[in-house]
Amino acid sequence: MAKVQPHILVVDDEESICQLLEIMLTEEGYWVNTAQDYDEAMKRLSNESYDVIIAAIMMPDVDGLTLLKDIKKLDNDMPVILITAYASLGSAVEALRRGAFDYITKPFQMDQIRFAVKRALDTRNLRKENKILRQALRIESDLSNFVGTSKAINNIRELVKRIAPTESTVLITGESGTGKELIARAIHQLSDRSNGPFVTINCAALPETLLESELFGYVKGAFTGADKDKDGLFKTADGGTFFLDEVAETSLKIQAKLLRLMETNEFTPLGATQPINADVRLIAATNKDLKKMVETNEFRGDLYYRLNVIHIDIPPLREHREDIIPIAEHFLEKLARRTGKEVPNISPESAEILNNSDWEGNVRELENVLERAMLVLERDTILPEHLPDYIKKSAQEREKEKQTEQPSGMMQKAASQLGILSLEEIEKAYIFWALVQADGNKSEAARKLGIDLSTLYRKIEKYGLKDYLPEK
Repeated sequence: MAKVQPHILVVDDEESICQLLEIMLTEEGYWVNTAQDYDEAMKRLSNESYDVIIAAIMMPDVDGLTLLKDIKKLDNDMPVILITAYASLGSAVEALRRGAFDYITKPFQMDQIRFAVKRALDTRNLRKENKILRQALRIESDLSNFVGTSKAINNIRELVKRIAPTESTVLITGESGTGKELIARAIHQLSDRSNGPFVTINCAALPETLLESELFGYVKGAFTGADKDKDGLFKTADGGTFFLDEVAETSLKIQAKLLRLMETNEFTPLGATQPINADVRLIAATNKDLKKMVETNEFRGDLYYRLNVIHIDIPPLREHREDIIPIAEHFLEKLARRTGKEVPNISPESAEILNNSDWEGNVRELENVLERAMLVLERDTILPEHLPDYIKKSAQEREKEKQTEQPSGMMQKAASQLGILSLEEIEKAYIFWALVQADGNKSEAARKLGIDLSTLYRKIEKYGLKDYLPEK
């Protein structure tokens, strides 16, 4: 693929300057256009896209500062390099204040222009990449990625939309791999704190001493090796959201400091004597039963009730199986974008296996299985042979359990043929069957039925069975 030439527009009322810059920049490999006044420049900007603009500050009709302002209205990220023969600190400061990328005075050296243009292009490309990354992050964090049409998933989505704009603390529970961090990110992105930082830590991944210093920071000399001050993650999260994953793994000492932070918005770094403020919204998550941990004194009750202002419980995948295939298709689309491949289909046999598997690792396990399938896939359809053996075995075992729990095939067939009978019809058939088994002996039939002989005679008369029985 041919490399796209950066587009540069030169605006100067001096024709010689336009020609000089056009020749020099074309030799550098750029595509260059020129304009000699404001109207011509704005016309070119409306008909063509540019990556850098070089403009004179002083022009007869409209000055370069006005042109700069109008360019920024069209594209605020456009780098504009201003050139002037009237160097002054005042005009330089004003140009930079209004958003100029650089400021060069005449007479200039060609290397000055080359260097300024290169820096401007690098900056513009970096901004584009950052914008793409931010958009991708928002897409990944948005509720559209919390896939599912089941009632449980729809209820969670609606709850997130309602509580995201609030400042309430949220406790997210659910098995590992159900998407707790995805929900936490969605809450952050949909809140008024979305422009602030989203900071996360897995409390189970660090020992207590290290976790405490990471969360709250420390001052120089707090412990051996602390040769300078270090901000904790709560300070880093100031103005944003802090996601405390696996909160059940924190020690009682750290839980006490978390409680103080939630009550006062203050915490004290290790070794410090004065508390510092941190404006953070706390979202905690765990796969354990915190209420039971409170009862066994493994978790502070006061912290639990502080965290559990809003509770979101994400069900395991096996409890909303109708979402398995939609989630799988979502992951396949994401994996295809990442790998540059076509989105594969899922064969009916593979879909049945996916639907019947236990998914102990939940959504995370499903994604891993599909990623493996994509790696070994040769055509455009995921077949059973592309799935791991343990997944197929899990599906087979569940299918056997389902068959064991159901009535036998013979009973099902009989039930379907008989349909629903009334109690009288059942009683009539059962009495007749008892009489046949007793070879017409009414006393024996009454004994087997557990009723008086007189009662049996009345039933025989009622149901008109006399004519169908052998004489005894």
